[in-house]
Amino acid sequence: MDTFARDRLPPADQWPRLHFDLPELHYPERLNCATVLLDEAVAEGHGDRPAILAEAGSISYRELLGRANRIANVLQAAGVAPGNRVLLRGYNGPELYACWLAVIKVGAIAVTTMAMLRSPELTAIINKARPAIAFCDYRLLAELRAAAQATGIVGESVAWGNGDLEGRMASSPDRYTNVDTASDDVCLLAFTSGTTGLPKACVHFHRDVLAMADVVARHLLHTGPDDVYTGSPPLGFTFGLGALLVFPFRFRAAVAPVEAPTPAALLAVIERYQVTCLFTAPFTYRALLTELDGRNISSLRQCVSAGEFLPKAVSDAWQQRTGIRIIDGIGATEMIHIFISASGDAIRPGATGKPLPGYKACVLDDDGKPMPPGSTGRLAVTGPTGCRYLEDERQRDYVQSGWNVTGDLYRVDEDGYFWFVSRADDMIVSAGYNIAGLEVEWALLAHPAVRECAVVGAPDAARGTVVKAYVVLQPGSKADALLVRELQDFVKQRIAPYKYPRLIEFLEALPKTPTGKLQRKALRS
Repeated sequence: MDTFARDRLPPADQWPRLHFDLPELHYPERLNCATVLLDEAVAEGHGDRPAILAEAGSISYRELLGRANRIANVLQAAGVAPGNRVLLRGYNGPELYACWLAVIKVGAIAVTTMAMLRSPELTAIINKARPAIAFCDYRLLAELRAAAQATGIVGESVAWGNGDLEGRMASSPDRYTNVDTASDDVCLLAFTSGTTGLPKACVHFHRDVLAMADVVARHLLHTGPDDVYTGSPPLGFTFGLGALLVFPFRFRAAVAPVEAPTPAALLAVIERYQVTCLFTAPFTYRALLTELDGRNISSLRQCVSAGEFLPKAVSDAWQQRTGIRIIDGIGATEMIHIFISASGDAIRPGATGKPLPGYKACVLDDDGKPMPPGSTGRLAVTGPTGCRYLEDERQRDYVQSGWNVTGDLYRVDEDGYFWFVSRADDMIVSAGYNIAGLEVEWALLAHPAVRECAVVGAPDAARGTVVKAYVVLQPGSKADALLVRELQDFVKQRIAPYKYPRLIEFLEALPKTPTGKLQRKALRS
């Protein structure tokens, strides 16, 4: 009924190539992904199975269906029509889950924002997505109201936790007939997690939401109904939406969301709910290593990392302490989830992996031509999902000759494994030498005093650019000139000496986006 998003899709000649090579990716023409994730779970007899494990008590699939139906009726009563955008703002928890499913049920488009975003960032998202209504955790209302007032776009903000949404739900029926949507109707606007420049809204369809489960959860993770998933990524980040909602619900498993996912909180949830699969970023795995003593995490069978490249040192240390080799993966908001990875015996520590079933990948030269094995070039991928920016000229940069070009430099070996080199814009050229900042980071992370680090290029009169490292130290380490020299010598012993960081600055913390990604641009500036 509201064609706002459909009307703002890129022209057809700017779309990436799409292919649906697996039988499970052949979706029917009419499809509402909430029906598949929730309503069909109850219809199939899984109604009494736990869907969400929370401190206040577990919520079964049947109970979650009732909650989502009540909120769908609230949305309908508020005048929300199919195609309207609904902004969601909250911590990972039962209320946000029920709201997200309700938005999809009514045929609307979910715009899930991260709890840490502030009013200027929310203002940019609102101006781009133009939501008709917002649903928000009452603790996060202030920033939302400031953004809504600045834009004059959001018609109403409904809060939960203060009785507002709860009161409306109490007078709404727990039955609802889902809107009959098409498989290629828009159901999700996912905003890229960068905080510089205008935000990019990635448009995803109902079939895309299911495709990430039918590739990643089915073929990489082999998700089953006895699994319990937890992790740190918020639902506003498609890594989190897939890992902590779509994957478990697609295969009738359970999720244990963590509102404030500190290392201690994650470990407590793993112990309490016998979690089988953990999803988080590399820096969190490194932090978890320091808190494993006395913890029982024997229920874990899989650990997944994404968002940043997983250093081999972290992978090795985790495997030594837990016996579990972390599954690394590269995904993108534009692609909705992971598309290159490996699990089990197929993992090669240090390599990202191979294209997942349903996807194809290669590296391209500067002329856009695929390169042979052994080459380093720009990573390009195609599959059942792909980049569609909402009314954005940057579509031409991401999609080139039908390929999704991610902005990463990769090397592909003779066995078809893809090895991360750097972001295309992270290569440091110093005195004529090309230096991958990530390689310097790997070397630094092997030093016992280094907790986190980031390497960027810094201006230099003599060399044009020099390697500069920002380092967060382990507790008890002394930040002084002696340690600077020690770290520099340490790096020289591990990689070519010309790559060592000529400048080292110690920080209390590295700048990160709300999704936990390192902000190298902030360090450069």
